[in-house]
Formats: sequence, C-alpha cells, structure tokens
Amino acid sequence: MIDPATFAGSIPQTRGVAPRVRVGRKRWLNLLWLVPIGLVGLVTAVVIAKVLRSTQGIEHFIATNPGTIVTPQARADPGFPAWVSVQHFFNLFLMIFVIRAGIQILSDHPRLYWTRHSTPGREWFRMQKPVPDEPLWTAKQDSISLPGQLGLPGLRHSIGLARWWHLGADVLFLANGLVFYVLLFSSGEWQRIVPTSWSVFPNAVSVLIQYLSLDWPVEDGWVAYNSLQQLAYFITVFVAAPLALLTGLGMSPALSTRFKRLSKALSIQAARSLHFLVLVWFLVFIVIHVTLVAATGLLENLNHMYALRDGDSWIGLAVFSASMVICIAAWVAATPFTLRYPRVVQRVGFALIGPVQRLFEHIDSSPGEYTEDDISPYFWHNGRYPDSEKYQRLLDSDFRDYRLHIGGLVDDPADLSLDDLRALPYQEQITQHFCIQGWSGVAKWGGVSMQTILELVRPRPEAKWVVFYSLGDGDETGAYYDAHPIEQMSYRLTMLAYDMNGEPLPFGHGAPLRLRNETQLGFKQVKWIEGIEFLADFADVGGGYGGYNEDHEFFGYRQSI
Repeated sequence: MIDPATFAGSIPQTRGVAPRVRVGRKRWLNLLWLVPIGLVGLVTAVVIAKVLRSTQGIEHFIATNPGTIVTPQARADPGFPAWVSVQHFFNLFLMIFVIRAGIQILSDHPRLYWTRHSTPGREWFRMQKPVPDEPLWTAKQDSISLPGQLGLPGLRHSIGLARWWHLGADVLFLANGLVFYVLLFSSGEWQRIVPTSWSVFPNAVSVLIQYLSLDWPVEDGWVAYNSLQQLAYFITVFVAAPLALLTGLGMSPALSTRFKRLSKALSIQAARSLHFLVLVWFLVFIVIHVTLVAATGLLENLNHMYALRDGDSWIGLAVFSASMVICIAAWVAATPFTLRYPRVVQRVGFALIGPVQRLFEHIDSSPGEYTEDDISPYFWHNGRYPDSEKYQRLLDSDFRDYRLHIGGLVDDPADLSLDDLRALPYQEQITQHFCIQGWSGVAKWGGVSMQTILELVRPRPEAKWVVFYSLGDGDETGAYYDAHPIEQMSYRLTMLAYDMNGEPLPFGHGAPLRLRNETQLGFKQVKWIEGIEFLADFADVGGGYGGYNEDHEFFGYRQSI
C-alpha cells in the first residue's frame, strides 16, 4: 500500500502552471485564453454562417450538397450490428485509463519539444514554470502534481504506475482495434466511415455551414452518417489511432536504437509531441461527439448505439446510463485501488505489455547513428546526488582512491582503479539517452566496453544477471542499484563511461563511473558506480524487484519500450 506522504522520497506535491504554448521566440500563450477566444470565435462563426445562409449561392450549394451520401447498401441494410455497440463501450472504458495515465506521464516531464534535444527554453508547450537557474536542477524536481481524479494515480512522480496503466490499457485498446478492423471490413460496415467519393468534401462543408447557422441538416444516423461525421470518424479510426501507435513506438529506446531510419525521421521528442496532439484530437472529438449526440436527438442517437434500434424510446438511455455508472465507478476507483494494490497494477500491466516487450528487449544495435554535431546543448540531471562522507572524500581527492569492486559469480573478481579502467581498451560512442520521464539527450560517452569487463572477470555459466551498485542512495533509504540481463552486457553499445563529451564525467552525471546500456531507459543507467555483482537471480537484492526504483516506485526491471 502506498502512503502518499512518503512516496518517492516524500517529494512534496506541487502544482505547475496552466498549459502554455510558445508564440514566437519568447512569448507564451496561456491556453485558458482559448475559452473566451473560442466562444468569441464560435459566435462569430455562427453570425457568418447565418449571413451565408441568406445568400442564394450558399442555399444552392446546400441544396446540391445536402450533407449525407446514402449508398444503396446503407439504404438496404440500415442500423448497427451488436459488435459495434460492444466495442463502442469497451473503447470508452479503456480510454478512461489510457487518457488519465497519459496525462500523468506527461506531468512527469511537463514540457514538449520538436527537436531531438530537451533544452530548457526551447520547448513549444509546457505545464511548468521556466527551469530555474540552478546547475543541478533535476528532471524529478521539474515534475508536477495532478489532482488525484485527473491523473492516474495522481501522485507526483508516479510514472512507474502510470506506465503500467497506460501501456497495459493500450494493449487491450489495440487488440480491440484490430478486432474492430476485421469486423468492419468483413461486414461491410466500413462504408459508414470510409469515404468512397470526393463529394464527401463539399457535403462536409455544407454540413458545417448548416450546423453553424443553427439550421441543422436533416440526417438519419440509423442509415448513414453525414459527411462531416464520416470524415471525423475516418480520421479518428484510420489516422489518429495508428498515429498513436507509431508515435508510442517512436519513444521506445530499444526500437529507436535499432531502427535508425525511424529514429532519424521521428525523434523521441517529435514522437512525444505528436502523441500529445493525437490525445488532443481524441479529447476534442469526444467533446464534440458527445455534444452533438445530445443536441441532435439524444434518445434516437442512444437507441442507435446502445439499444440497436431506431426510434425515441427510453431503452437506449437506460442502457447508456448503466454503462456510465460502470465508467464512473471505474474512474473513481482507479486511484484508490492503485494506491492500495500497486503491485497488482504492476503485475497485471506487465502481463499485458510483457509479451510485446519481449519481442524487442534483446535487440542489439550498432554505433554510428549520431555525430558530434548531434550532441545536445543541454543534458538534464536526475537522481539523488550522493552526499555521504565516503563519496565526498573520493570527490575531493579526484577519485585517486576509487576502486570498482567486481564480484559474484565470476572466476576472476577484480578491484579496479580509474587508472586501471583507463588502461583497458577505450570505447567511445555518441548515443541518445531516453529518460522514463520523457526527456532525451544525445551525448558522447567514453570508457570501457562491458564486453571487455566480461572477458576480464569471466562470469560463470550460472550468472544470469549483472547488478550495478551506486555510491549514492535512492530517494528513500538504501543504496541505489539496478539489475540487467547478462546477455545485454555483450551489446556493442553497453559500456562503463568515465568520460562525457570529451571531458571527465561530471559530478551531476555520475562521476567517476556510470553505466550506458542503450536499449534501456535512463533510470537503469546507474550513476556513481561503486560495485558490480554477477548473480543467478536478483530476488535477494534490495526489495527483490530488480532495482531501487523497481522496489520503491514500481518501475519494471524490463523497460525497453
């Protein structure tokens, strides 16, 4: 059970600011202004539409393009099959968790960028104040809190749990979508939402003018959607939904480091921004859709979708009301359930996303994707900085007395100084860092390949995991650590870095030594490394979940997507 007062190292709950978008180079528009601007724009559009309706040309245009294109099949076979109604409800139910958890994930790094880099001041959207002028300001400090019934679960820096909800619900949402596609095209229902004639566009314009003029079109959704509805459904089903999947995959470290062409064309930050805009589309679609359902004949529309019948009986409203009770109960219960049973949420989430993740988590990648021209001008700091007397002594002595302890299930345990490490074959690589919070950065790392370490200490056959221990503590109590599968230690881009961008690794980024395993997210790249241990299993290390954040903040030890 989670105690909100002590969660994530007792990080205080703090609100951000109203969402803002950049206008020009230095100005920001508070999006709350869109409410009065939108109202004024809507009233203006209504006035213009009414004036247009009074002209002979527009009336002729509307008469020629009334708004709804009815095919012979639609006329012969009106109505909706039962599977449409079931999937409509299931999609609505899943979207509750997808959207709430997605907003929670965004709040962990409440800034969006179009460039590959996450440079403060260069974002185009933010829900947080400008980054303060503090050299060691961390991404965790930059996160914000959300109301408990908006985000899921609503606690600040609860991204581990939010990801289980978001990715797990996504799997079900995508599975439901695939079934929907199959049934849609096998049944002929695709003609409802797929335009088959260019006349859909003038008819859609006609419908828009009729709506805005408040002299609404005559339509019968039981037989066919009007052209504006058809275009909106087509974009939602065949553009927005696939784009949500592609941009989600674009944020995966394993896939981005493996499929370089995809990563070049769709950087993680562009993917995040597009993913957010898809969310905006879904939200706008839902609001307009619900509004028009209520305004164009509530009983008839609810009967169509929820009772599978035409007419103005109250049956559809009764079924709809029952479905809303289920959705509202799920909405209200989701946060307290998550706080009370976080490991259940994690286990169910992993059961859903795990099979997909296993397809990609052991993909090796080759160097050479980035050059020095790609190095980020700003690389975010993160984690709790080491503050022990032991570390301070090492720092003050420029790490002359530092020793890396390597042991466990190996034939040749080793204690290596920095000079010893520097005497080993040198590896240099320019790679992209993916933080679980959403920010990214490109840096040049120099050090020793983990393959060289394997050859030096010779792990035994029973060694399946490699645990890296930090000189720094986690956010609560105990030293920070993380476990990695031993097969990933042989990857070409897995290394121990003691240089960053041509200089010795700085304090804020893990001096004297940090891990780089480029198929994993940033929290697994242990900084300030003190020791490495080869194990058959990590069940007896820390809390037994494979890492400090896995033990305390419900991250997964497999986070390659």
